[in-house]
Amino acid sequence: MKRKICSLAVALALPMMAGTAHASAPSAAELKERAFGSVFAEYYLPARKKTTSAEWNYLDDGAGLGIELGYRIDENWAIRGELARQRLKNKLTGDRISGNRFGVDAMYHLDNSNLYLVGGVKHFDTFNSIAANVGVGYRFFVNESVALFAEANRYQGLNKRNWADAGIKAGVSYVFGASSAPAPTPAPAPAPTQPAVVDSDGDGVPDHLDQCPNTPRGHKVDERGCTVYQEVEQRVGSAEIRVLFGFDSAEVSREQRADVARLADYLKRYPTATVEIEGHASRIGAADYNQRLSERRARAVADLLVNTHGIDRSRISTVGYGFTRPRMEGTSREAHRANQRIEALVTARIKEPVMR
Repeated sequence: MKRKICSLAVALALPMMAGTAHASAPSAAELKERAFGSVFAEYYLPARKKTTSAEWNYLDDGAGLGIELGYRIDENWAIRGELARQRLKNKLTGDRISGNRFGVDAMYHLDNSNLYLVGGVKHFDTFNSIAANVGVGYRFFVNESVALFAEANRYQGLNKRNWADAGIKAGVSYVFGASSAPAPTPAPAPAPTQPAVVDSDGDGVPDHLDQCPNTPRGHKVDERGCTVYQEVEQRVGSAEIRVLFGFDSAEVSREQRADVARLADYLKRYPTATVEIEGHASRIGAADYNQRLSERRARAVADLLVNTHGIDRSRISTVGYGFTRPRMEGTSREAHRANQRIEALVTARIKEPVMR
């Protein structure tokens, strides 16, 4: 019962100690390649069967004192030798039974922590036995050389395998010599502070000079911080006008002027746009005749845009293609209807932002 209580106390105490830091604690790099020595007091808890067996002389709990001498190999690993003097109690008579414990341990220190793991081999004069031990400990540095530590170990018999003891110890360590870690490079002197330059929209022009705040990201700007634009010619749309003409006629009937009106509305939405009126014919009759007929029909649509809808003539051009660009191949009635058409191609000069 006592062993369970002590083990639980150590298990709870170590994590709480692990949360404590000390400003003067040396780093792992500063501890490597340095020797250390320790003195400690311990409380040893034999296995329950030892307290009830004459073979083990009814050994019960007892205290002890000891010393350690070790060497930190690198930032994680260390080795140490241990010598402890134990005074255990005979549970029946109350007599004290003294003996030595000595052996060696390997220690592994966890990264960025003062926690460490330990494992080793020990010889016990008290009950003439050899045991392997594993444990966990925590070291708290008071200053760069002196540290307090607590450690709990479990001992398993090797030549007499039917026993397993426990022990807790606390002590003080001293780290010898000077650190082998290179001295830290002094921080460079801070540069003279400059007044902060604020450029809220990130266009490269400071706010106090920016006449066009909130310029879109990626736009090239002038010295005032305003977007730079360029004019480009861009085809903004095309429209097929289904205008049917009488034989040898280029007059647009009243019923078929709705498409022309829609084209006029389209041009009015783009005041800088220009339009090319293309006349097309079906494959009936001679090529020269159809060429002239397609030209007259294109001009008829252009005149309607100008005279009826007020579109400036400078924005309109016409061209006739005869039957050289058929929409549908063949000489069927469907082909003639598909090919006898007017197409309008609208082009506008628009401003686009220049991107960086």
